[in-house]
Amino acid sequence: MKSKIILENIQIHANHGVLLEEALIGNNYIVNAEFHADLEKASESDNLNDTINYAELNDIIHQEMAIRSELLEHVIGRIISKIEKAFPQITFIKIRLTKTVPPMRGEMSGVSLEFEKEII
Repeated sequence: MKSKIILENIQIHANHGVLLEEALIGNNYIVNAEFHADLEKASESDNLNDTINYAELNDIIHQEMAIRSELLEHVIGRIISKIEKAFPQITFIKIRLTKTVPPMRGEMSGVSLEFEKEII
């Protein structure tokens, strides 16, 4: 059975970016994450030990977002790496990280980076 856990529109304030202002003032970010794993056992057992605790996934995302980086690519890479190590039953990870007010000209809803990793 293919199962997905999806964390949608996690809003976090963090201090990522190349510019000094971004380090000092910070910015608002939105994180969307998708994880694939076989969760059929949990669908039958109703036992938290047979699934992936999405609160723990959320905690990892918040922990990694709290560590300042210049590049959003680096933040996403750390999130994927930590989740991959913590939950070996996950077979696919997709993280989208959106900076809602990027320091660029023009009106926009944000700039996003999205990484996907299939884990064999």
